[in-house]
Amino acid sequence: MAPEIHRAMDAPLADGLLLTDLYQLAMLSAYAAHDMTEIAVFELFVRRLPPTRGFLMAAGLEQLVRFLETMRLSEDELAWLRGLGEFAPRFLDQLADLRFTGDLDAMPEGTVFFADEPILRVTAPLPQAQLIETRLINLVHFQTVIASKAARMVLAAPGRQLVDFGLRRAHGAEAGLLAARASYLAGFDGSATVLAHRAFGIPMFGTMAHAFVQAHESERTALERFARARPRALTLLIDTYDTERAAALVGRLAPRLAAEGITVAAVRIDSGDLGDHARRVRAILDDAGQRQIRIFASGGLDETSLKTLCETGAPIDGFGVGTSLATSADAPALDCAYKLQEYAGRARRKRSEGKATWPGPKQVWRRNSSEGRIAGDTVALLGEAASGEPLMRPAMRAGRRVGDFPTLGQARAHAARSLTRLPEPLRRLEPGEVQVVISRGIRDLADALDRAADSADAR
Repeated sequence: MAPEIHRAMDAPLADGLLLTDLYQLAMLSAYAAHDMTEIAVFELFVRRLPPTRGFLMAAGLEQLVRFLETMRLSEDELAWLRGLGEFAPRFLDQLADLRFTGDLDAMPEGTVFFADEPILRVTAPLPQAQLIETRLINLVHFQTVIASKAARMVLAAPGRQLVDFGLRRAHGAEAGLLAARASYLAGFDGSATVLAHRAFGIPMFGTMAHAFVQAHESERTALERFARARPRALTLLIDTYDTERAAALVGRLAPRLAAEGITVAAVRIDSGDLGDHARRVRAILDDAGQRQIRIFASGGLDETSLKTLCETGAPIDGFGVGTSLATSADAPALDCAYKLQEYAGRARRKRSEGKATWPGPKQVWRRNSSEGRIAGDTVALLGEAASGEPLMRPAMRAGRRVGDFPTLGQARAHAARSLTRLPEPLRRLEPGEVQVVISRGIRDLADALDRAADSADAR
């Protein structure tokens, strides 16, 4: 392998403007050559929901705003681009001064949404609005995927503690950290990821691994040593060898530890038939007079298994969920797109087969039933009359965030309210859909643009 390739591979990754697709820079260079800098409007939306989803939950806005506030090319990055010899010096000089000076409107994080609904709108000079596409989708798409998955688990296990265990199976460090954030936003109680606590203030939870038990000559010694080393919020892992035998051991050990001021808060089961083991363990602990010890389960869980365990009455008080959460295993990606809706004051429409877009800047209006549940949504042009509550709100103006931006805690509370407003079939994770109406104004505009395009092509 050539030395220069070694150096490139060893270089640290950066959250900067070079974390983009080449075609963004290629288009910007062409825009620059023809002075195309008028105001453009782009919108991010999902074309269709995955087969296993009846709703989605918006997330990632905070990270997007932070990116837009700080986006710029460093001198080192500019020097590297100049060294490539692929771009005109005048264009690179323009890139050096590029900052985001536009507006951003978006659904607040934690908002439930559906297909065909724009969840954010960027209004900015064309080069700015174009260049941010890659990182914008990268940030918002991933957290939306994870928050939507986590929300289903919250609905599947009402009243149970839910903890993110997904870091080790996540697709990279950033993904693991942002999965912790997105799942907490959607209603999880915390994460095992230490950095998520430091970065976002997310409560952190941890137990012990089987290796700790295996490293000792006896299970009793392992549990006693761990209890004395970590007496606060103590959870003991009991399925390394024989789950029921270890539960009985904890039943005898707990009074001795209590005499030392150490409380066993919970036991964790990580393998086998979790419901059956939980029932046996509950009986053993109760017979030992340890009814206060909670049972925590983990190991290959998803919303389907959570729902089954809860509906069948398994005496499990909390769950740790890893792989299926951090990878959204059944629906790891959304059919989302960030598309141009207006440029230089004129509406724009893509007509590609299977990928046509509705033109013009839009707002989403939500109608609620008398019981406060979502009755239906309308997507309408800005300024077009529509009934309901507008979902997209100002997030940035002239490159600066608007007012007091919601904290993660406030976004989490908004997410909880959003889930309570879902129609009952969707809350039960059953098949169903909320009707999304595309307004007459949008349809008329699309027809007019189509006729104009066909007429122009016929000349």
